[in-house]
Amino acid sequence: MPSIRRTAALMAGPALAVLAATSVVAGPSSAPHASGTFVDASGAEVGWLQLTEDRHGDVHVNVHVKGLAAGLHGIHIHAVGACTPDFAAAGGHYNPQGHQHGLDNPAGPHAGDLPNLIVNEDLVGHLDARTDRATLSSGPLTLFDFDGSAFIIHANTDNQTTDVANGGPANGNSGARIACAVVTAD
Repeated sequence: MPSIRRTAALMAGPALAVLAATSVVAGPSSAPHASGTFVDASGAEVGWLQLTEDRHGDVHVNVHVKGLAAGLHGIHIHAVGACTPDFAAAGGHYNPQGHQHGLDNPAGPHAGDLPNLIVNEDLVGHLDARTDRATLSSGPLTLFDFDGSAFIIHANTDNQTTDVANGGPANGNSGARIACAVVTAD
């Protein structure tokens, strides 16, 4: 008669193999994440930013702000991870591929172009968007290059087409920079 210890070992072997294989197949349980805190020109916190890269490499953008003027506001990823001494420190739009500005521009968009942020009458703004033109992972489109990146909210609506190449500023006429958030890895 086989011993109980030997029978238990024989039964446990296949179960442990399945458990080990499942752990290897499942891989890491979390996707790349990043976040930021929006500040206005006085340095007061006005909101937050959360970014998640999915398994296809798309970055999901979630923005929530309070206290900005009601209406549509241009919002863009900018090329430098800095907001001080003023929002100009964030540089131009994140544009590693050299495209023109605007989601509706046939020669665009910049990697940093996003849909307009909507701020309601209660002065609460929210944006849920997705982009496949930037990543949180390493590579040529990473937001974590040598100088990082930031998100800028503008005073006006982005018309999604105007660029220097067609006679306007490269921000879709979205106006002054009114809030900034440096992107940091979570």
